[in-house]
Formats: sequence, C-alpha cells, structure tokens
Amino acid sequence: MNFRSLGIDADICDALDSKNITSPFPIQQQAIPVALSGTDVIGQAKTGTGKTLGFGLPLLQSLGQNPEPGVQALVVVPTRELAIQVAEDLELAASNRPTQIAAIYGGKAYEGQVAALKAGAQVVVGTPGRLIDLAKQKLLDLTKIRFMVLDEADEMLDLGFLPDVEKLFSFTPQDRQTMLFSATMPAAILNLARRYQNRPIHIRVQDPDEGKTKADIKQFVYRAHALDKDEVVGRILQAEGRGKTVIFVKTKRTSAKLTEELTDRGFSATPLHGDMSQEARERSMTNFRTGKKEILVATEVAARGIDVDDVTHVINYSVPEDEKAYLHRVGRTGRAGKLGVAITFVDWDDMARWVHINRELELGQPEPQETYSSSKHLFEELGIPAGTKGRIARAKEPAKEKSEAKSKPVQSSPAAPKRERNRVRNYRNGSKPQA
Repeated sequence: MNFRSLGIDADICDALDSKNITSPFPIQQQAIPVALSGTDVIGQAKTGTGKTLGFGLPLLQSLGQNPEPGVQALVVVPTRELAIQVAEDLELAASNRPTQIAAIYGGKAYEGQVAALKAGAQVVVGTPGRLIDLAKQKLLDLTKIRFMVLDEADEMLDLGFLPDVEKLFSFTPQDRQTMLFSATMPAAILNLARRYQNRPIHIRVQDPDEGKTKADIKQFVYRAHALDKDEVVGRILQAEGRGKTVIFVKTKRTSAKLTEELTDRGFSATPLHGDMSQEARERSMTNFRTGKKEILVATEVAARGIDVDDVTHVINYSVPEDEKAYLHRVGRTGRAGKLGVAITFVDWDDMARWVHINRELELGQPEPQETYSSSKHLFEELGIPAGTKGRIARAKEPAKEKSEAKSKPVQSSPAAPKRERNRVRNYRNGSKPQA
C-alpha cells in the first residue's frame, strides 16, 4: 500500500517521495480515507506512530491545489516544539503547491507570525495561548475554518489547556470537519469529542497483544547510584547502534549540568529546559533534529511533543512522576516503525514511585537490578563493547586552548606585574603574602 492508493493527490505524494516517505503506517491507512470523505475522526494511537500525516494529508488535500488566501485549517498542539515540527511536516507535504503554513506559538515575537497571517497563510499550527491572544486582537480570523485538528489531546488535558481549546472551538464555524488525535482517551477527552464533533468515527490502532507500552521499545530498568550515574550514561552512549538519544532529567539545573558533564566527557550534547529563551530552545532542537548534536538533555515539560523519528535511545536519568509521564518519555523512541531502547535509572528513594509505575503499566520489573558502571549485565544487555569507559576523546582541543588562552592574566595591565612584585617582596621578607 502507498499514499496514492489511499487517494492522496500526486503532487503531495511526490513531495513525500522526495524524502523517502512512501509506505503509510496503520493509523494513516485507516484515518486518511475516512478524513478524505469529510467525516469527523477520533484517532487513537500511541505516540510516534505517524498521526501527523494521518490528519495532515487530508487537511492539505481538502484545501485544494490552489487555496484562497486566509486561514481555513487550524491545528492545535500542546507545545511550541510540536507546533514547529507539525508545521515543518505540513510544509514538506505541501511543497509542490502554493499552500502556506504558519506556526503560531508563544515565546517568540508577534511580528513574524502576524506577517505570515497577513500574507494569506491557509493553515495555522499553534499553541492555545498565542492562538487565543491573536484571535482576541482580531489578528487571527477563525470564522472561515473548514478543518480543525486537536493533536496530542491527552497532553493538552495534562497541561490544563482544555478551557482554552473550548474557547478556540467557539471561534470556529459549527460545520467544520474536526479531527481529534490522542495516545490515550481519558473521560474528559471523550466528553470534548461528544460536544464538538459530529458523529465521529473512532479509529483505534493497537495490537491486542501489545500491552500498555509500545512493543517496538526494549525497556531496561536499573537501580543505579547517584555518584555512578554519569559514568553509566557515558558507557551507554557508546552502545552498538546508539544514535540520537534523549536523556530526561527532573530539573533545569540538572539539564544544564549534565549537558556540561557529557560535553566534558567528549559527547555531543545540547540542553532543553524552561530557563532557556525560545530562540535557544529552537536552536537546540534544530541541532538535535539535524544531527549536529546527537544527545538532547531535557526536562520533561520542555520535551513534551518532541517528534524526532530517528531517536534510538531514551534514558530516564531519574524515575518519572507517574505512568503517564513514563509513557510520554519512552514514546520518544521506537517511532515510525523503528526499534528503540528505553533505560530507566531508579534511585533508592524513588522505589515507591517505580513500584506504582511498574504495577500500572504491567512491566513485570518491580525490583530493578542493582547496577554499576562496571556491571557485566549492563554491557551484555545494551550491547556495550567490553572495556568501554564513560569518556571519549575530546573533539575540540583547539577550542579548549583558545579558552585557556582567554583565562591567562592580561600582561598589558600595569597592575598585574605590580601585584606580582609585591608577592615576591613579601616572601623574601618572610611576610604572609597578600591575597
């Protein structure tokens, strides 16, 4: 099966072919024909299974090959990073037609986003807060919306965005086509669907034998010691087949500190946390997606919605808050039909939390194995070559030399030689040197 056989226009298929996107995933196979018929859809599938094209291709096709200027399709997402990524996916699919896509989200200047709207963007992908803000200022007109999508609806519920989502619905026409996609379907999300959708078809893609976590993710849980964690991470990062890696940490400070530690150990790492400016966050994500940086050290809130298909490993530096957070974290790997590895470190004081997560997700690992950086089972289970240490050669020695040169005393300063002469004189006189 291919996208053409699902009824997608040739120019869109050609755009996907240019990036070797040829075979639709199960959620796409089922959702695309239903959406093309104009029917409302509830799409339920685990994170990383291709939901974006499942709604994106019908959306673009419904607008036509040469759509009139003005916003006709709205995609609402929970996070800034996801807004950027969904917009990029839609831009790729629409690259052979004049359809314009605008990403609208907070943390960035209004001017560029408003300019994109005034230029006639037909598709808007955005976060609830900034969308409402622009709509109230009459800078975003939602009265001609024909197609509306809620992506990652369960995350919007977790982040408290449902009242904002309902407000956005009130700005749009009632005869729009509405699609709602979510990994899980809590009661609040189902109630939302009943209120704002018209006889939707519920598509649920999951192998009955798969369990509560994705079958294409190998999961390992280790009871690790805080002082040994960085060395363990350094060795895991040299495992066979290890590619792009996301390391989840609890705090902003740990994100910055661990990034610095891994960089010092010779690895190519970049942080992602809430204290970073939006520009810095986007730069980190761009560097990670393009492979310029292969390790992303992220706090959970900052990393919600990360959608990078080729993440091979996820490392939970500490235990997530609950089973939902665990699913969101490990769902960053094993995406788009590829295999992934998820590793969780359990501190001694996190055992109660882990026992709860293990029970809720039926993982069968209530007592994680005590593990050190030298443990034989660590090397065997993760494919780490024997003799590997947690440090590799520094890749940028010239930069280090330049930094060291910067830190040397400025010889041209007349005060520095004078202080040095005073120290020498004091030593010769037997006096205690002055600081």
